[in-house]
Amino acid sequence: MSIYDFTVANADGNAVNLGDYRGKVLLVVNTATDCGFTPQYDGLQGLYDKYQAKGLEVLDFPCNQFGHQAPGSDEGIGSFCTINYGTTFPRFKKIDVNGTNAEPLFTWLKGQKGGALGDNIKWNFTKFLIDRNGDVVARFAPTKTPASIEKQIAALLEGE
Repeated sequence: MSIYDFTVANADGNAVNLGDYRGKVLLVVNTATDCGFTPQYDGLQGLYDKYQAKGLEVLDFPCNQFGHQAPGSDEGIGSFCTINYGTTFPRFKKIDVNGTNAEPLFTWLKGQKGGALGDNIKWNFTKFLIDRNGDVVARFAPTKTPASIEKQIAALLEGE
């Protein structure tokens, strides 16, 4: 199984086959709009602006499991992110990342790269970096800013 075997719902509820991202470097992030880490949207958009033409895709999965910090509808979350942070990267339907209702993609991601305290995601803005072959190469805690992982993204885009 690889990331390309998953189909997820975008913010409009339409099915998206992640195989469509084959050959891209992916940064998959569970996000929230009312979190201390929410300003990381600026950094995520900065990476996307700088590297999208070279093959980076940021995949945004809002999640309300941590302190109910992603309230509202998928449409409302999208409006908030566009108005406040100018985000243009793909956003998907709000999901759970832990528990019995966890999005299967995130169950798989956690199995590929566990965290410091086990497989479960501990908070909003946990990031998974996937190479052009679909392999999960790194998992980053919410405290790791997008800027702090830029060198690893650039190296993957350059084929190192």
